[in-house]
Amino acid sequence: MLISLDNAGIYRADRWLVRGVSMTIDAGEIVTLIGPNGSGKSTTAKMALGILQTDEGSARQKPNLRTSYVPQKLEVNWTLPLSVTRFLQLTNRATQRQIDEALSATETGHLADAQMNKLSGGEFQRVLLARAILRSPEFLVLDEPVQGVDYNGEISLYKLIEDIRDRLNCGVMLISHDLHVVMSKTDRVICLNGHICCHGTPANVASSDEFRVLFGDQAASALALYEHRHDHEHLPDGQIRSAGDATGCAGHDHDRDHGHGHGHGHGAASASEGEKIDA
Repeated sequence: MLISLDNAGIYRADRWLVRGVSMTIDAGEIVTLIGPNGSGKSTTAKMALGILQTDEGSARQKPNLRTSYVPQKLEVNWTLPLSVTRFLQLTNRATQRQIDEALSATETGHLADAQMNKLSGGEFQRVLLARAILRSPEFLVLDEPVQGVDYNGEISLYKLIEDIRDRLNCGVMLISHDLHVVMSKTDRVICLNGHICCHGTPANVASSDEFRVLFGDQAASALALYEHRHDHEHLPDGQIRSAGDATGCAGHDHDRDHGHGHGHGHGAASASEGEKIDA
């Protein structure tokens, strides 16, 4: 067990931001937090990371736990030139070999000398992932990791996150408004609305009354309608590789009965949930 929250809550400005949260995250597990804006998703993640101390209940971590956090919003001073390699060096004491390995793992090695302000949405998110895995985290928190990315880019990024989980055997906490694609990849879903409304497998949560109250019958129906076995992979360059490609590279592995949905929904980022980096 990496993380344990027991009846945890945060009280600010005369109100509970989130309360009564109990959950655990194990190594190799992907857990997705969903819920409306202001439901306490980012606050819960910060309790899990130890960034916020609980006002009620407790939050415990495995001793000496290595963590990485990709915030919902990252403010970069674009007035100064900043290459991808330099960006990775700003907050990490990493060797060039470690940087090269992180870029390779996120398929961004060709962007090492590119300027950060010239990257596409998908490239930017992959570089943020490269920055996060430089520490070889045991626990990785990704707050809205596909914001500003098109549909094919979303599929590729979620495949990459799954690969990183397998490579590092780390626990992953995903936070997202994009219910369909995220839920198809996760092992467990926790739906928040100031407290835990429902939790369980993606299918169980989508069929629950609490989920339908929060997101509507249409959201639950769309998830069921678009589930299918994915037999191809969308590559970063836009090409599609089938599971039977002659190169021997497999497509998505859905032995866990995962499907894909086609929903999109990206919430607005708030400055309080972000991180600021001055070049």
